[in-house]
Amino acid sequence: MNGVEVRLTCLLRMLRDDLWTVRPAPLPPSVWLRWLPHGLVCLVAFGSAVANVDFLADSYRLGAQFGVLCAVSQGLTVALALWRPMPAWWMSLVITVVTALAARPQLFHDPRAGGPSWPWGPPGLTAHCVILLLLSLRLPTRVSAEVLALTALATYAVQGVIGGANYAPSGVVAVSLFTAVVLLGTALRGRREARHQLVEQTGITAEERARRTLLEERNRIARELHDVVAHHMSVISIQAQVAPHLVQNPSEELRENLEGIRQNALEALNELRRVLGVLRSENPEDPYGLGATGTGTAPNAPQPTLDRLDALIDNTRAAGLEVVAETRGEASAYPPGVQLSAYRIVQEALSNALRHAPGSQVRVGVTHDPRGLHLEVTNSRPSGPVRSSPGAGHGLLGMRERAVMLGGHVAAHPTLHGGFTVSAFLPKDGTALPASEGGDPPTGLAPVLPEPGPKPQ
Repeated sequence: MNGVEVRLTCLLRMLRDDLWTVRPAPLPPSVWLRWLPHGLVCLVAFGSAVANVDFLADSYRLGAQFGVLCAVSQGLTVALALWRPMPAWWMSLVITVVTALAARPQLFHDPRAGGPSWPWGPPGLTAHCVILLLLSLRLPTRVSAEVLALTALATYAVQGVIGGANYAPSGVVAVSLFTAVVLLGTALRGRREARHQLVEQTGITAEERARRTLLEERNRIARELHDVVAHHMSVISIQAQVAPHLVQNPSEELRENLEGIRQNALEALNELRRVLGVLRSENPEDPYGLGATGTGTAPNAPQPTLDRLDALIDNTRAAGLEVVAETRGEASAYPPGVQLSAYRIVQEALSNALRHAPGSQVRVGVTHDPRGLHLEVTNSRPSGPVRSSPGAGHGLLGMRERAVMLGGHVAAHPTLHGGFTVSAFLPKDGTALPASEGGDPPTGLAPVLPEPGPKPQ
């Protein structure tokens, strides 16, 4: 076959797939009242059937039985269009052509001047408009255009080619109405699809933003913990180097083993430095002097511990908040990771209070018990205007990541008096407590409720 035949074959196959199908395309229920669209369409179907019975019997003189059969059939096609618009359109078009051709001999003998509307009577025209509207709302624009073209072609063939006498031509009006209805349905369908795509894209964007925020926060935590690990590796290397001098006449095997430990520690330290070179980045500007979005220290400074909480609280007071600190219990020898995470959690909570609750009163509670470390930071209702903050939501996410990493958990929620509270539990050894010890289950972040007023970052 040549190129023209191939294109013609493809066109015919496309038309067959588009038009000769019984695939369902149901109309979805309304958002406000589920049965509303279906009820209205069924009401139109019943009204058009009743009106068509009178029109076909009186104006087209088709007889009672045949007129009732055609009228009821066309009314049923309107209801069928709610679920299968393409078969409904075919049935409506065929019924209209059949009734028009059946009424044509009667029109020649009709003595009335002008005669009835032909080939589209008002009831049939209304029913077909509803069917085309439902079809264009559910099927692609290409299919709607094909259906409209075939409807116009059938109208022209009956009225323009076959023709009749003693009738009021309705073909031009019918095709004009059909075109307007198809354009309306196509526009509504395009608007609905655009809205759906926008909602879907918004969901994808929010999910991607949350994923990116999670990765950024994990990177930041990794940078800090790598500093802690690098410090311990350095200590191991130094101790392995000094150990032979602490023993009189150390054996050669001991010297070799200690030297191997030292070499492995140095190699691990070098690898850690390479990783830190990839992870470390410049700290963003901290407008409150708390370092909540970065490390708050120079790149080579030691990571903060619980001993520096007093300095952190003093900085917060200097920034304009009234802070009351309370410590209970006797501090244990917490691992560096637990101390660093506890410091950062308090730091993030104080930074959020500065951003979202200016002029509030803040209470910082630190409780030591045999199971681990309890932290609680609660601020009152803000007394000053809350400035808008473009934060990316790293605060609560960072707290969650730090706590989960150590087998603990974080809860954050508004208070009854318009403030906000953040509470955290970190196990003593940085590992999750078994349920048999009565410890809090390490399920991660408790449900975070949105604050009605100032929201945490």
